[in-house]
Amino acid sequence: MSGRARLALCAWAATLMASCALLPLVSPSTWIIQVAAMLAVQTGVGAATRRVPLARPLTVAAQALVTLMMLTLVFARQQALMGIVPGPGAFRHFADLLQQGSDDIARYAIPAPLESAGIRLMILGGVLVIGLAVDALAVTFRSAAPAGLPLLALYSVAAGLSDGGTDWLWFLVAAAGYLMLLLAEGRERLSQWGRVFGGAARNPGGELGAVAPVRTGRRIGAVALGVALMVPIALPAMNGGLLDAARTGVGNGNGSGGTISAVNPLVSLRDSLNVDEDRQVMSLKTNSNDISNLYLRIVSLDDFDGSTWKPSKRHVTGVPDSFPTPAGLGGDVKRAEIETRISAADWYAQDWLPMPYPPSGVDVGGKWRYEPVGMTLVGDHGETTRGKTYLVKSLDVQPTAEQLADAPEPPASLKRDYTKLPDSVPAVVARTARKVTDGATSHYEQAVKLQDYFALSGGFQYSTQVQVGTGPQAIAKFLKDKQGFCVHFSFAMAAMARSLGIPARVAVGFAPGTPQADGSVSVGLKDAHAWPELYFEGVGWTRFEPTPNRGVTPSYTQSDTPDSNLPPVPQSSQSAGLSASAAPSASTSCSPQQKRLDACAAALPLNTATPGDDGLPWYKIAGWSLLGLLAVAVPLLPMLWRLRRRSVRLASAQHTVSGPALSRDGRKARDADAGSTGDVDVTALPVEADARYAAEVAAGHVLAVWRELTDTAWDYGIVPDDALTPRKAAARIVRLGQLDPATAESVHRVAGAVEQVLFAPEPQDVPGLADDVRRLRAALRSGAGWTTRVRAVVAPRSAIRAVWDLSDRWTAFKARCADRWSTLVRRPSGQQSG
Repeated sequence: MSGRARLALCAWAATLMASCALLPLVSPSTWIIQVAAMLAVQTGVGAATRRVPLARPLTVAAQALVTLMMLTLVFARQQALMGIVPGPGAFRHFADLLQQGSDDIARYAIPAPLESAGIRLMILGGVLVIGLAVDALAVTFRSAAPAGLPLLALYSVAAGLSDGGTDWLWFLVAAAGYLMLLLAEGRERLSQWGRVFGGAARNPGGELGAVAPVRTGRRIGAVALGVALMVPIALPAMNGGLLDAARTGVGNGNGSGGTISAVNPLVSLRDSLNVDEDRQVMSLKTNSNDISNLYLRIVSLDDFDGSTWKPSKRHVTGVPDSFPTPAGLGGDVKRAEIETRISAADWYAQDWLPMPYPPSGVDVGGKWRYEPVGMTLVGDHGETTRGKTYLVKSLDVQPTAEQLADAPEPPASLKRDYTKLPDSVPAVVARTARKVTDGATSHYEQAVKLQDYFALSGGFQYSTQVQVGTGPQAIAKFLKDKQGFCVHFSFAMAAMARSLGIPARVAVGFAPGTPQADGSVSVGLKDAHAWPELYFEGVGWTRFEPTPNRGVTPSYTQSDTPDSNLPPVPQSSQSAGLSASAAPSASTSCSPQQKRLDACAAALPLNTATPGDDGLPWYKIAGWSLLGLLAVAVPLLPMLWRLRRRSVRLASAQHTVSGPALSRDGRKARDADAGSTGDVDVTALPVEADARYAAEVAAGHVLAVWRELTDTAWDYGIVPDDALTPRKAAARIVRLGQLDPATAESVHRVAGAVEQVLFAPEPQDVPGLADDVRRLRAALRSGAGWTTRVRAVVAPRSAIRAVWDLSDRWTAFKARCADRWSTLVRRPSGQQSG
């Protein structure tokens, strides 16, 4: 196998090994077989086009075209010409699939189902794009080091989305693939110059000679892996990823503090709701005589960014024996304490503990944490509700309409935090709220009018056909179309209440379940629900029910209002289902008797807009990802350029050429490696030209080593002086660098070789010059401070030569263009005179 073929194989393997980090994100993992085959085709096309040979950009273009055709064959056969040639229809289908994939990413918890065509396109397409970049950098452009950037981007995305349990394993796999690629490139480079170093040898003086590059690479790789694995352990604050809020563990585990940071409950509920049967989630028994108000609250969503509601990150503590009185609840409000024993199904794993609100105490086993503001319990370090049985004491608060109407203004800090509305919220939200509540004399009357507007008088329908999406226009669209799910209604009413100055948030949990013959209550998947909570001083957070035909309308909202001629409000989901059974169809109206929460299952995504709204589309995500990659890559360009230049210069010095000893096969191989177009057949040169050719090669090798020596000294602060002769320049480097005699001898030996190739009648290549340069670099590094050493590697001064090279090429290009233009201008006059 040739070196180039081996390098291509290693690039394929490195991409595949890095993509293994995506395995925990999608189920089943059979996609890895498909992507391996598609990567193999992509790699094979690159190998074939490089053997033609094609120009490097054409090679990459050919691979990209074949990749696009493969994706078309897999995902857009019906929209493509002959099932494989993409056209406008195929590209539109790709855009739709990518939009669907972005929606499904927000919809599903990890692992997401592979049946989603959008997610599968994002997985396969993303890996193929990374594979194309790795193959182009490492094989086509022969620079394996920068190929680590796309591999790092692939691993970083996967690590940020995963739960963190096996990140170290996938890091080892990805890092092993990258190191294998680097070693393959090093071996391929050395093989071009005739020999591969096999190991270290001791010189006659007993000192250790040059260490094998392969062995050095292995040592560097081992050290890098060790550092990468040990640093996160030593610095726990560095854990996390792109979506750290999706981790299940919260707090610091010591029972004394921490912060809450867990996945939004709507996401996990949504996954459970995507089933055909109404499975039982919990069974509960209570001593309350009325279960119509027994909502099981999971968590409240109080952070509104204009598009979605989500729980704020708050400090958590250990679970207290007795919970404090809820904020704002006065002593004159009627209440009763009830006990509820709840048993969760052994398959239902929820981070938050469902409880009646407000809880006054809970007895539950396991690792749980208490969030005082929302009065919720959240599992610590992976603790869930799976199979749990627990006892909750809670208050059945029974305010009157008069108490709510007479409620004073809430504290300024609470009102400020819970009436925030971002500037992106459309003006129609506040305008509609003011119009609906016109004539109300209190916040309570405003709240009742909003509830009646959604549930009764506004003409809203509980529809299963509303699409979900993102964007600040979500609520505006809902108010215009007047169709939505429980989430749409609760989100809209909470936002409109905030626009009126009423503190509001959204609660997520379960509506009252179904009584059973044994006296228990069964709570199923289809009882999942969302409702708004509004704050009234003296009563506290108070539930409202704006969703038509869902839940139970609170009794304290049944007082007379200016619109007292409204029809009676349904009292429960069961009765509402009977009254709504004559709805046109389940496709446009959903009653509890038909699909009590199948519609709510589709509504559970946090985003409530259509795909055409102002959300963040896939191309913006790709653009930001590209910007992030550039932000990482651009600062490293000087270092990468310098490493590449040093490698080329010193590798050229490894091959010794002496007069006619240069074989024609060797010359042909070297010229092919240098990118010769094949216009000149070096084997056809006369034998007497071998000496001249060898002299030119020798001069080029020695001068390249001399330039590397002066640039190395420049990187460590010794600015080159081109006005000096090589001998005086070497003496200046020895003096300023304060070099020891052995290193000074190496520097003078390189200078002598330069004078020899410049002035000798028959220049000869001098062996061992690369080792002399390495010896100088080691000496300068050992005598420099740590800041100088870091700068010499990360921001080498000699990297400015890259800018100079570009300037020279630009000047030469302009000169060629000027010559061709002058030739074209003179040609007509010359033809006319002839």
